[in-house]
This record gives sequence, C-alpha cells and structure tokens, in this order.
Amino acid sequence: MAANKFINTELDWAESQLSTWRAYIDANPFHEMEDRIKLKETKNGGTIPVPVATIEQQQKNIRDTIKDYLSLLEIVKKLRAENAEQEGEAFAGAEATPMMLAHGRDEE
Repeated sequence: MAANKFINTELDWAESQLSTWRAYIDANPFHEMEDRIKLKETKNGGTIPVPVATIEQQQKNIRDTIKDYLSLLEIVKKLRAENAEQEGEAFAGAEATPMMLAHGRDEE
C-alpha cells in the first residue's frame, strides 16, 4: 500500500505541473506575443535594446510546452487508471472485518 501512496503523491505532483503549464500556455496566446527586449549596458555607460526572446522563439516554446503537456497528461491518465485498477484488485479478495461490518451498520 505504501507504493500506491508514493505513486499517488507523484501523480498529484505531475497534475500540479500540468495545471501550471496550462496556465502558462493560456496566459501567452500567439496573437498577443511581442519580442521581449531588455536594455543592455554598453561599455561607454549607455544602454541599447537587445532582444531576449523573439516572437518565433516564444511560439516554439509554447508549442513544445503543449507537446510536453499532452504527453504527460496521457501518462498521468494511464497511471491513474492502472493505480485504481490495482487498488480495486487489492481489495477485491479482502473480507470485511467484524469492525468494518459494525461500522457499516452504525451509518444506516
């Protein structure tokens, strides 16, 4: 059972990553992108604008993030289904203890 708790913890973490990736993708639509520019100091003490990330670089990053998102989502769904199946099999052959039966009667 400890292995299932570990797997559930890891899957919960993966799902939280998926939600942050999705939020990042949603917050950066292609049609609103602009080149990201920072000011760089020159050796004479002035500054010049330098592109940090072009629109094309940002779009590629978003496309890669979408691919990673879909890959991880498929893996998480598959592992969740396998984990649920294993938990069902683990309890399928178990008999109810007298305490479990008594607890069930109390709720009625």
